[in-house]
Amino acid sequence: MLKVSIIIPAWNEEERIKDCLTCATLQTLMPYEVIVVDNKSTDRTVQIVEKFIADHPGTPVKLIHQDAEQGLIPTRNAGLNAATGDVLGRVDADCMLKPDWVEVVTGIFTEDPKAMGAAGPVVYYDMPLKKTGLRGDNRTRRLIYRADGNKTMLFGSNMALRATAWKAIANEVCRDYEDVMHEDVDISLHLLGKGFKTVYSPRMIVGMSARRMTSGFVSFKHYTDRFRNTFAAHPRHTRVFKPEYLLRVMWPFIHFLYPIYQRQMEREHIDCAAAVWRDEQRRIRAGASKLTH
Repeated sequence: MLKVSIIIPAWNEEERIKDCLTCATLQTLMPYEVIVVDNKSTDRTVQIVEKFIADHPGTPVKLIHQDAEQGLIPTRNAGLNAATGDVLGRVDADCMLKPDWVEVVTGIFTEDPKAMGAAGPVVYYDMPLKKTGLRGDNRTRRLIYRADGNKTMLFGSNMALRATAWKAIANEVCRDYEDVMHEDVDISLHLLGKGFKTVYSPRMIVGMSARRMTSGFVSFKHYTDRFRNTFAAHPRHTRVFKPEYLLRVMWPFIHFLYPIYQRQMEREHIDCAAAVWRDEQRRIRAGASKLTH
């Protein structure tokens, strides 16, 4: 069976890192390793991860440090380079893996030996209408998150690639010192540039936060401009659809609704991130309890 590593870059993620690790380890199929890469956090991120490891000695969680420089790309690279699995999953520290994520990813790369990268949809756990949102994200992402015709682009909050594919592009991916590109799109284009196959699976689901949409529109527009900047840096590659325009259309709705929904959840004392997969996690715990009796 393929070994799946999960890499989680982290900088000042004390609010969500414990929930993220809980989701990464409450899986129908345990990952081979879960590597948290701390990037000079100044909050309690490191202490929380260390306590999680101490409190859950049976889980394959590891903590490493990337202190050479500040930034997502060198931190991500440190984790991918340190991983020893056959397949390298990469998610953000505020993301919540669906409880069958590792099982689904294992199946994708086992059933399709030519697949070198994979991506799937996300559900915004801190927004209402989650099922409707997931269906919309799935439909949109599989249609427009494409490059070079109809080839899948990976998404940093929910992506996986073979270790052999990463080794082939590790010394070629852009460092982006000016910080103007989408690092996940950059990885995607380097994979496609090697002729590697990338695939999309609607079953490969991650919960993520919509908190980026709370920024002002000018800041958010600069963020979405990263799509254009990344393709400009890779002129060999083409695209038909431009996701940045759809995101800008969505921004007013989410920007307005997000704080209202957060206040409602606070009044009801609901932690959205912890609750997103709770029923499925309970079933996993119940199954594990039966096996020990």
